[in-house]
Amino acid sequence: MIDLEAARARLGRQAILLPDPVPAHPLLEGKSEIGRGEYSIVLDKGDGERVYKVVSSPADYFLYTADDRPRGQHFPIIHADHGIIGRATSGYPLHLIEMEKLYPLDEASPAGVLARRLIEFYWSACEQWSRLGADMGRIALYHMTVNPLSASDSLQQAIKALSDFVEDYQVLPDILNANNLMMRKDGTLVFSDPVFIA
Repeated sequence: MIDLEAARARLGRQAILLPDPVPAHPLLEGKSEIGRGEYSIVLDKGDGERVYKVVSSPADYFLYTADDRPRGQHFPIIHADHGIIGRATSGYPLHLIEMEKLYPLDEASPAGVLARRLIEFYWSACEQWSRLGADMGRIALYHMTVNPLSASDSLQQAIKALSDFVEDYQVLPDILNANNLMMRKDGTLVFSDPVFIA
């Protein structure tokens, strides 16, 4: 078993949370914050099906809104882009995205087991390509497209789509954090937040 915290620290991806407050916006009034990451804040819409996600990273914004973004069974369903609602202390605009509600992985579930295998396979590839420095994650992800995890065809297609997106947009993959891999109510593994800008 790999030490994911040590692996993330080695890549400079320790647990950092977006320090900005939730911006004032009519859609967000009275909504509860249910999650916070390095570049995002998630608020419960209150209907049990959707959330509002405030994103500060251009990588996330591209992943959720670009016409050529990865889509399919293992990527989140985006319902609306509500535009820029403020600016983060990082200087990036804060975008408000309405998307499907996803759930943390249950480690014992099939999605949790699959996520663990995916993370371990990805980390192994990162270690193999570590001499490439910052590019190792992109190369490791590409390595996973030519050396399949032997998971489902749909997951392999999702890995390929993510790898293509990473190359096209020159962003970096971040699938070492299990919080970036989530699941739907039906147990489907979803790449919820798998990219960042260095």
